[in-house]
Amino acid sequence: MATNDPNAPTPQDGAPSPGAPADHTPIIPARTDTTPEPASEPASRVSEPASGSPLPPNPAPAAPEDVAARPASAEDRPAPPPPPPAPPRKAPRGRKSVKSKPVDPKKRPSRSARHPAVVIGSGVFTFLLFLAVGGGLAAWYGQMKYSAPGPLTAEKTVLIPRGSGGRDIAEILEREGVVDNWALFVASQQITRRGEVLKAGEYVFPPHVSIAEVLDQMVAGKVVQHQVTIPEGLTSLQVVDRLMANDLLSGTPRMPQEGTLLPETYNVVRGMRRDELIARMTADQQKVVKELWEKRAPDLPLKSPQDMVILASIVEKETGKPEERPRVAAVFINRLNRKMRLQSDPTIIYGIVGGKGTLGRPISKTDITTATPYNTYAIDGLPPGPIANPGREALAAVANPAKSKDLYFVADGTGGHVFAETLDQHNRNVARWREIEADARQRASQGGNGTAPGTGTGTAPATPAQRAPASAN
Repeated sequence: MATNDPNAPTPQDGAPSPGAPADHTPIIPARTDTTPEPASEPASRVSEPASGSPLPPNPAPAAPEDVAARPASAEDRPAPPPPPPAPPRKAPRGRKSVKSKPVDPKKRPSRSARHPAVVIGSGVFTFLLFLAVGGGLAAWYGQMKYSAPGPLTAEKTVLIPRGSGGRDIAEILEREGVVDNWALFVASQQITRRGEVLKAGEYVFPPHVSIAEVLDQMVAGKVVQHQVTIPEGLTSLQVVDRLMANDLLSGTPRMPQEGTLLPETYNVVRGMRRDELIARMTADQQKVVKELWEKRAPDLPLKSPQDMVILASIVEKETGKPEERPRVAAVFINRLNRKMRLQSDPTIIYGIVGGKGTLGRPISKTDITTATPYNTYAIDGLPPGPIANPGREALAAVANPAKSKDLYFVADGTGGHVFAETLDQHNRNVARWREIEADARQRASQGGNGTAPGTGTGTAPATPAQRAPASAN
């Protein structure tokens, strides 16, 4: 029991009070330090009454000893010092530190402006705007290059082969220096929709020709035109040989039938196929024969257009003078009407050599008497087919021969012929011709011109009655 004697000695810390029992738990002195106790001790907290329950009466003040013995509560402890500030974070190497700035509420975009649909629409609009501007610039540049003068400084001939595509043509033009860029030429074809109508062939482009002018020229097919002339009176074999020797043309043609080609001057382009040209010559011949047969003179001893072609081929080989052809045709028509043999020397030659065309020597008596399907000295009427390809004038001469009673003709020594209605007249003409031949041989032996008169046209100077008199028929 504690004494109230003020003179009593104060016990030392940790020493028992005098008179206290030895087994009594010593009183824990009050802590004088200000070190806060952990906030987790339940003895230092007073539970608060539940909500709605009456507050208990204030407890009696604790005795000094109790206060000294009770640990300090959380409310009695001083507040802990604030933690030291965190060190500033350093930006990773290679990056710059970015200081955030406060956003002005007035400048913050509205919620509707941040909607995904608005953001996507804005991006699409920006892309379309960029596309429109870029497309406009590209269109302006393309139009400028389309009409601008090209790089050619001199006239240029360019061959576009058959079967070339749009890109093939563009690459050829760039390689030849006609255009600057093949891709721009291809784009021009596609934009103008003219790539599929460009024609192959040989073109001559002027200096500084533009892409637009090149396309115009190639769409119109304004290619270089070359001329191929087929003389009258050639056989089909001779015509094909001529075409094969012409390097403007290509391909190997089939051999056409004799007399089916129209000799003429034809416009061709480089690289044209020979079969194509022969087909054109055949079509032209059929057209001419049809027209002339429909306008033929009445009472001709000809049964078909083919008969007209056969006789026209003989007329063609007999004379090279256009003005003589109607009269030569009249001689043969008159002989056919009288059932006389035609006795044409060119038919003898064709019967021997066929389509080769020339005999290479004078006609002999053996040749005259040798029977062939074409030898009109040995057969009656017309041969089985043409002996050459007659021209338009020879065909017209047979369809409408001259009005005459001539039955004979012989060379006159000037490239033409002398005609006769009777055998006596003809024999005198033949005698005169033989004198001309003898004189020509004499001059040839003396070193003069060795060409016999009347043979300069390439036709045989002989005539129906020269080789055999009419009385032999």
